[in-house]
Amino acid sequence: MGFELGIIFAFCAMLFWGVGDFMIQKNVRKEGNVASLLFIGIIGLVGLLPFVWKDISSLAYLPNLFLIILLGVLTFFAAMLDFEALKQGKISIVEVALEIELPIVIFLAIIFYKETLTLFQWLAVSLIFIGIILISIKKVHLRNPIKFLEKGVLIGLVGSVFMGSVDFLTAASARTISPLMAVWGPAFVYSVLCLIVLWKRRGFGDLKKYALKFKYIILLMGIFDTLAWVTYALATSSSEIGIITAITESYPAICIFLGVWINKEKVNWHQYLGAGLALTASVILGFLL
Repeated sequence: MGFELGIIFAFCAMLFWGVGDFMIQKNVRKEGNVASLLFIGIIGLVGLLPFVWKDISSLAYLPNLFLIILLGVLTFFAAMLDFEALKQGKISIVEVALEIELPIVIFLAIIFYKETLTLFQWLAVSLIFIGIILISIKKVHLRNPIKFLEKGVLIGLVGSVFMGSVDFLTAASARTISPLMAVWGPAFVYSVLCLIVLWKRRGFGDLKKYALKFKYIILLMGIFDTLAWVTYALATSSSEIGIITAITESYPAICIFLGVWINKEKVNWHQYLGAGLALTASVILGFLL
């Protein structure tokens, strides 16, 4: 797959993640984090099974199996934190805060795949960090800055550390096993974890009722999120992980548009500035490399 095709897949992932996360927020506020992740997993497992059937035998190789299990477990914890952040906060704010995963992915790519960054790339990453700080703060207060973080941002920042690892391991799995197995395999693992958690918490009595009542929102959420991970895995399977991830990090622009337009969320001027700074730096980083 050529680099140009990888960039196309990266922009597709950006679009799919923006819409998918918007739908995720609606679901986690109605049914909760674990059930929402379970629905995503089930839709991904069913939809991708015909395409990964021939790759399942690759999991007989223990290093591949360990990688998929590790990725599935990390995805579960990362999703729980990210979903909780989306449940508590404004999607237009939380999504930009989640961009901290970008430098984490770049760092891991440098360490394990010997990817290099130019001075311009480091400058762009620094601007993204500055934008994240601005977008995450409701108003400036030097005496107690934590108190004035936007609701959900702190949880989102912690979740983004896990998600950065998930991004990198997805790319690694796409390269060592296959792009589709890098999505299907972890979905099986975290779906099992979701079933265990739900069984111990409350059972499965209301899941069917909820699924029937909100079937279209659930389907859109699962389809868009699965497509996002598939296109990201395809993009990173042969292109530089850091560059591809930088392009996909523009997805909060979709969320901000949907959050302000549909949810009528209010965003302060310095948060618009931070969003613009972070998103512009992310887009430039992708376009010029």
